[in-house]
Amino acid sequence: MIDSHCHLDHDPLYANLEEIILRSKKIGIEKILTICTTTSNYQDILKIIKKDNIIYGTFGIHPHEVKTYRVEKEEIINKVLINKKIIGVGETGLDFYYNNSDKDDQINSFKHHIDAATKLNIPLIVHSRNAENETFEILKKKYNKKLKILMHCFTGTISFAENLMSLECYFSASGIITFKNSLELQNIFKIIPLDKLLIETDSPFLAPSPMRGKKNEPSYIKYILEKLASLREIDKFQLDKITTDNFNKLFFNL
Repeated sequence: MIDSHCHLDHDPLYANLEEIILRSKKIGIEKILTICTTTSNYQDILKIIKKDNIIYGTFGIHPHEVKTYRVEKEEIINKVLINKKIIGVGETGLDFYYNNSDKDDQINSFKHHIDAATKLNIPLIVHSRNAENETFEILKKKYNKKLKILMHCFTGTISFAENLMSLECYFSASGIITFKNSLELQNIFKIIPLDKLLIETDSPFLAPSPMRGKKNEPSYIKYILEKLASLREIDKFQLDKITTDNFNKLFFNL
């Protein structure tokens, strides 16, 4: 199993990192990708990826943070090149759920991240919320064969998913697919091509059933895998291999 998206720099994960890693290995996790959201927490990411061979990281500015942290394409590229275990750009994207006051800042930041990921030829980790049309139009205009797109914690509509499939996007399922009220999302994950599926915890957020109410952690990835295998009506060990192979293909060209 591979947790393709979590935030090990957030407490309580950061404060209990050794135990978190131990529990992850105990259930068979091979890799953990811990995601950067600001330039200030990038230093913690660099420390965390030194803790264990299974941990990798990214560099990026979350759309909620663009007013405070602004980066240009070249700065993103330089930050990624610092360490060979920094394997992705993001998370970046658009989030207009709360307000649109920083819409232009989000769009500009998103474009800088896309350009950096394209130049580096490494995956772009995309967050999209209440911004489906804008997200797709930007990705479509910027799309080329060197742009590798991972839609993290996908919760969009079927039409959004279908549009993104035309760009050869990968889609990551989070604990949300285990929620009882997520039937529409579950149906979407039934039709996404198997060779484009990944799984993630987004921990310490979005703990899956039956762990809801607790702080999420990478070891809970097993519940997401089991639910997704049930939705796709395939053996969970088979799906484990598929999602692991997809991650390695996307991030390591394996």
